[in-house]
Amino acid sequence: MAEKVKTTGVTKESGFLYYLDKNGNVSRTKMARGANKGGNAEVVANAGVNRESGWLYFIDKDGDVSRAKMARGRK
Repeated sequence: MAEKVKTTGVTKESGFLYYLDKNGNVSRTKMARGANKGGNAEVVANAGVNRESGWLYFIDKDGDVSRAKMARGRK
């Protein structure tokens, strides 16, 4: 189960990929579809999240930063 780390309330637009960048901020970039090139990342919200090892950070359906424990080494 995921837990919320930071409430940002970002509203997602169609055609963009939202992610947590290396500085801990919410960024978005245009998705590459067919002949259309992606790129041109822009910061949408300053979250200032410090990442911890062993966790997967993502932007949830509410537009907030959440994290889930990574499943590693299962057999």
